[in-house]
Amino acid sequence: MTFLINQSNICIIPRVSAFGGPGSFSAGLINGLTHKGFLTTHDLTDPTISSVLVIGGTRHLSALVHARRQGKQVVQRLNGMNWMHRVAGGPFGQHQVSIRYFIRSELNNMLLASIRRWVATSIVYQSQFSKNWWNRVYGEVKTDSQVIYNAVDLEQFTPDGPADLPKNICRILLVEGHISGGYQMGLENAIDLAEALQTTWQLPVELKVIGIVPLHTQSHWINRKVAISWAGTVQRDQIPFADRSAHMLFSADLNAACPNSVIEAMACGLPVLSYDTGAIKELVQQQAGAVVPYGSNPWKLEPPLIAPLVDGAIKILNQQPSYRSFARERAVSTFGLDGMVTAYIKSLSGK
Repeated sequence: MTFLINQSNICIIPRVSAFGGPGSFSAGLINGLTHKGFLTTHDLTDPTISSVLVIGGTRHLSALVHARRQGKQVVQRLNGMNWMHRVAGGPFGQHQVSIRYFIRSELNNMLLASIRRWVATSIVYQSQFSKNWWNRVYGEVKTDSQVIYNAVDLEQFTPDGPADLPKNICRILLVEGHISGGYQMGLENAIDLAEALQTTWQLPVELKVIGIVPLHTQSHWINRKVAISWAGTVQRDQIPFADRSAHMLFSADLNAACPNSVIEAMACGLPVLSYDTGAIKELVQQQAGAVVPYGSNPWKLEPPLIAPLVDGAIKILNQQPSYRSFARERAVSTFGLDGMVTAYIKSLSGK
């Protein structure tokens, strides 16, 4: 199958917001495809499309099936799946997940699994962890598949550029799209880390949180003995400045498939501190950060050990130049945008 340049031939669905991981991926991929001469659309009914990329799932399932029957390549990009709502125990669980959120999470999993098994002609997993997870929970499928890591524009996300790195305080950055629906535990871990560093090591700490955090969640932590900066949402082009202005990124999401914030941080030369869950160990290698033992079962949302996080943070602080250099090198060697775009083009062409 060949692509027809100067025609809208790659359909990317659904249209995602500019904020958060899927938005970062979509914007980067579209920019990369445009640079290589391809046009894209979000309209499944466009008669010129020759392939479809489904970012997770879509409500327009009948139109997607129709595209498949017309012989068009349908590539499904799979992250992880919803799981915290089950452990949290619904609206009466530890993290007070609403019934509506619980049902929506289950329906979304079913939709993704159905497209994966019955509609997709090819599957792109964001990490080997993600692939193993889907195979374990929903069984292996005969559909062709490959692992393509997320990537960033290494000229936009770079250590070179304006920054505001404090000298007399340790700034820990946390970047998430939304912190709700059971994901508050990652924020709790970050605050425990910051407080432990401050009280045990007599080290002034600021935790800067980028992302949507409900006001009731913010107020819950108002009495903790650590400075928390609630930055809210920021424009994507401001993330490099934030990355360059911190001493480390704390990746708070448990069992993440391929968090964009981690790749963006490394590209900016920001070391990553995280528990060893999900795909983090696949991404953060070669002394690009510190990935430490969780100490209990993250799949059950059991409380982790904070001491390994503190030790990892101290190592990163004591060797900032080395960790920053390795972080950038890791991003350049593995997470460049051009390599990711080329891999997706091959998948969308059925090669």
